[in-house]
Amino acid sequence: MSTPSLVPAPALDALARGAVIPAHPLALHDDGSFDERRQRALTRYYLASGAGGVAVAVHTTQFEIREPEVGLFRPVLELAAETIDAEAGRPFIKVAGACGYTAQAVSEAETAAGLGYDAVLLSPAVPGADEKGLLERARAVGEVLPVIGFYLQEAVGGRYLSPHFWSSFTDLPNTAAVKIAPFDRYRTADVVRAVAAADRADEVALYTGNDDDIIGDLLTPYETASGTPRWFAGGLLGQWAVWTGSAVTLLDDVRKARGGDHEAMVRCLARRPELTDANSAVFDVRGAFRGCIAGVHEVLCRQGLLANIRCLDPAETLSPGQAEEISRVAAAYPWLTDDAFVAEHLDAWLS
Repeated sequence: MSTPSLVPAPALDALARGAVIPAHPLALHDDGSFDERRQRALTRYYLASGAGGVAVAVHTTQFEIREPEVGLFRPVLELAAETIDAEAGRPFIKVAGACGYTAQAVSEAETAAGLGYDAVLLSPAVPGADEKGLLERARAVGEVLPVIGFYLQEAVGGRYLSPHFWSSFTDLPNTAAVKIAPFDRYRTADVVRAVAAADRADEVALYTGNDDDIIGDLLTPYETASGTPRWFAGGLLGQWAVWTGSAVTLLDDVRKARGGDHEAMVRCLARRPELTDANSAVFDVRGAFRGCIAGVHEVLCRQGLLANIRCLDPAETLSPGQAEEISRVAAAYPWLTDDAFVAEHLDAWLS
């Protein structure tokens, strides 16, 4: 795999092996200004939880950080990178989100590269761009940093992308991974087969973004034409921005189950619908995902990591009944939460 020389091999090796990669939220003061103290505390939380990396400037971080009147794209990337570089003490994957047409995406990738990021997650929400244009954009961004493809569900701005697109995307020289998040079993299987059929299949990791069936993806060996099953290496998820310590434990359990541990397999199968139920509350499925970012904030606010659930758009908030649903799933599934862990370390992270 040809990758820019500025990217350290340990980060890409960790990405290939598989990791818990939370999508990093944005901390704001009540007046909507940037809360650097709590933003840094969130990054410290992900480090201490045992996550393998973070994705910054993605949907969970709020795309509006790029607006000129907001001006937070570089500050958010910079603060996360500085905190990780100073405190990680281990390979930790820094993923930056990039949006827009080719010129914007390349510019954002250049900013991320200058700050020491390891890879770029490319948003597929590019109005009017056809598959050829998206491939050209990915190739151009790949000349700056390794790229991670993103199949996003249509309910939050994604679009259908053909199996041919995903095979071609996999064969781009600097594709490092593909995040599959169409929230659709049929399309998920299409992408896995398409990646497996590509010439560079063995060099490209699969990551789940299917919050509706995280454990199902991680436990499933997808049979391919080559006869070699393909597995999801890990997850890059908004759901894993909350209760992250438990997510790390869960991925460890999945690995045990895949290795033949029967008790771990039974635990994972039992937790599969429970995690989906929890995600339905946090991501506001009943409200057509309108409160998905606010739901993430609500969990983090209850733990004291955030001071409020404020989004850049003050109208973006919880849907009616969503807070009660979050309380229900947190009480119903004690294995899911990491409240005691956060309480033990919160003062240090906020210092």
